[in-house]
Amino acid sequence: MLHLFPLQAAEAAEQSSNIVKEVANSNFDFSKISDQLISYAIEGGKSLLIAIIIYFVGRFIIKMINKVVSSILVRRDVDLTIQSFVKSFVNVLLTTLLVIAVVNALGVDTTSFAALLASLGLAAGMALSGNLQNLAGGIMLLLFRPFRVGDFISAQGETGTVKAIQMLHTIILTTDNREVILPNGALSSGNMTNFSAEKYRRVDLTVCVEYGTDTAKVKSVLDKLILSEGRIIKDVKGYEHFVALSALSPSSVDFTVRMWVESANYWGVFFDMNEKIYETFKAEGISFPFPQLKVHQA
Repeated sequence: MLHLFPLQAAEAAEQSSNIVKEVANSNFDFSKISDQLISYAIEGGKSLLIAIIIYFVGRFIIKMINKVVSSILVRRDVDLTIQSFVKSFVNVLLTTLLVIAVVNALGVDTTSFAALLASLGLAAGMALSGNLQNLAGGIMLLLFRPFRVGDFISAQGETGTVKAIQMLHTIILTTDNREVILPNGALSSGNMTNFSAEKYRRVDLTVCVEYGTDTAKVKSVLDKLILSEGRIIKDVKGYEHFVALSALSPSSVDFTVRMWVESANYWGVFFDMNEKIYETFKAEGISFPFPQLKVHQA
């Protein structure tokens, strides 16, 4: 076996010698190739230099445009949530255009690049369909403004004060100080109650008294309590208070009391009036009923 290795080495040397002879006898023009390489390097360097200049000039222009947009939004006292969205959108759009310009300056076919971006966008859209729905919902909330920061709303089974309206989610603070994050997609398409949308809100109470109680006295006491409460609306047409006997229940005579207050005073008036009615009725000798059951033995 060992006598084969010198033969193989000799054959390899012979082949290498033949290759060298062929290269030497060929018509390769090394100077021409070097000139072409230098030309390509110059063109590539020129394109790279132009791309760098476009990038830095573009970043400067984008920065200036962002400042102008921010200044316009502040001067027009636009809502902070809308300001954040507009500035972010403008920055992303201009940056995308700048990237395309830089890629084009480098000699890359922008048509293929745009097709690649579209493909990536489609894939990302399919993967993030839920977030895109929330983004669309956030845009709808910003455009139609069904509620604002500081409004007291009820939606998606939660009730609280709107703390922030973000692009994908809305944050509300409940009355027991829980921070709840609601997706904008469901929030913009589902049922929602805004308790702060109107200036006035009605407080409804049901007052029950025993059978045999003087109804005129009950109505008179309730009217006096309402007139003595300064937070209840009294001089606005269409917002007058209302007291009436509404039902004869099995164990009580029920009065309906309706009062109008400013939305911010709703809960204060609701709780205070319940307490005042209880204390005043006790002082006036008006009794509250309790469930009774009479059993007749045969």
